[in-house]
Amino acid sequence: MKALKLTAPHKLEILKEKMPDPPGEGEVLIKMKSVGVCGSDVHYYTAGRIGSQVVEYPFAVGHEGAGEIAAVGRGVSDLRPGDRIAIDPAMSCFQCDQCLAGRPHTCRKLRFLGCPGQAEGCLCDYIVMPRASCFRIPDTMSFEEATLSEPLSIGVYAVRRSVPLKGMKIGIFGAGPIGLSVLFAAKNDGVGTVYMTDKLDYRLDLARRAGADHLCNPVREDAVKVISEAEPLLLDVIFECCGDQEALDQAVKLIKPGGKIMIIGIPPTLEKFSFAVDSMRRKEICVQNVRRQNHCVQAALDLIDRRAFDVNVMVTHRFGLKDAPEAFDLVEHYADGVVKAMIHFD
Repeated sequence: MKALKLTAPHKLEILKEKMPDPPGEGEVLIKMKSVGVCGSDVHYYTAGRIGSQVVEYPFAVGHEGAGEIAAVGRGVSDLRPGDRIAIDPAMSCFQCDQCLAGRPHTCRKLRFLGCPGQAEGCLCDYIVMPRASCFRIPDTMSFEEATLSEPLSIGVYAVRRSVPLKGMKIGIFGAGPIGLSVLFAAKNDGVGTVYMTDKLDYRLDLARRAGADHLCNPVREDAVKVISEAEPLLLDVIFECCGDQEALDQAVKLIKPGGKIMIIGIPPTLEKFSFAVDSMRRKEICVQNVRRQNHCVQAALDLIDRRAFDVNVMVTHRFGLKDAPEAFDLVEHYADGVVKAMIHFD
């Protein structure tokens, strides 16, 4: 089979690999149909690492995916070859203290697709996954939409971990796929007013079409001044979706006393965030990290299935596997109005 692998920083090659072993008990073999290029994939592409997770070459990235069941292992009776599925990239043990506490996303033995030291990614013709990571999708849902359930489920989880948003005034800092996913989930939960920031105007335009109420480009405007003048009592919740220290500084200034800052963005190189302690203490600000998604994949698929919003607006570019390196370069440089680049295997 073919597999797209990192062989050095900024270098992707299509390699010929042997087929995976037949699926074991509780496992399925998946023929990949589509894979989304995530910002974290691009961090591995450019820097070869995210924090302590360092790539050992060659290595396949890719964790946003959908495909078709090619074979099932022993004990899998509710899926069969030909079934169309979305993939949850997390593979938990379901036995450790974290799993038993309802936190399989922080499993002590967690393996995650495309994560160095854990599991090779899904940018290849076939992968084997646990049955628990597979979610059947209806014929009316495209493989591309099923792939988008991965970032959307993070948005759904982030909203669930915040506060009841009905009628609230919130900020979303970063209008990439995760920021847009938070926007979709928040709108579905009846949020009051949404302030959204991004340094790229074309992403703000997309955010407006997706339902954001007020937009600000911090390159040209003082985001703190603009938003605080519009909302003198400040914002109830702020979702930091870009992994940027400047955005966090703005969030501390713009969150109201007793408000909550949700940190979702992954910094490309920064290993530490800092906070203005005086403001944090005086306002009694709550900071909540968001670790991927937890029990939210099916909820995301249900939102896509009932057309609660048009998740397809995130996909701006499509490539075949042989042209996938171009997709990574595009996303790295935010070129040609890219938001989400999708790689298709057919």
